[in-house]
Amino acid sequence: MSTVKESSDELNPAVAIPATEIAPRKRRSATDYLALAIATCGVGYFPIAPGTLGSLVGAGVYLSTWEWTYDLLEANASQRRLSLLYISTPLLASMLLLIVLVTMTGTWAASRAEKLLRKKDPSVVVIDEVAGQMIALLSVQFWLPAWWSVLSAFILFRVFVIWKPYPIRRLEAFESGLGIMADDVLAGIYAVIVNSLLISGYVLFTAR
Repeated sequence: MSTVKESSDELNPAVAIPATEIAPRKRRSATDYLALAIATCGVGYFPIAPGTLGSLVGAGVYLSTWEWTYDLLEANASQRRLSLLYISTPLLASMLLLIVLVTMTGTWAASRAEKLLRKKDPSVVVIDEVAGQMIALLSVQFWLPAWWSVLSAFILFRVFVIWKPYPIRRLEAFESGLGIMADDVLAGIYAVIVNSLLISGYVLFTAR
């Protein structure tokens, strides 16, 4: 008997694998339902483009958290008459910490969801897209007049997730939740590098 390796990336076909590779779970506990809720992020069961919707969730979480953290730090800096440096450094640290927490929690949730659903990389699991998209958005500097940089970060991440340049596809071979998360994390890293280059080029060009 075999099961199917799914993917929330629209252009990647399903692959059959032995069902014995995924340990079955019988009765679902409250922890199981929590893992499924985290893994699917409320959009994983949507029939059309769940991966893209997962990226939108990641963008929403990142942007709302960034704005809330920035307002908090800016209020504190204004009271103490501190420069932008005292905002940008802890802001970046806060976003990196959030991404690490999402990635670690997502790895656990994806591993558990895989066992519950008895599918390798189930298409309903989109927490990997959430984490990867948040990484891609690290390139965006919101105090620059470059609204397009958010859109380009989104598009670049989706391109790398679907294209899967070396060695992204190989990371899928990692076991369980690590394999589910790793390829999208690397896609996010590729996206943040390319988008940073685009933003840097924009800044240099407009500074002339």
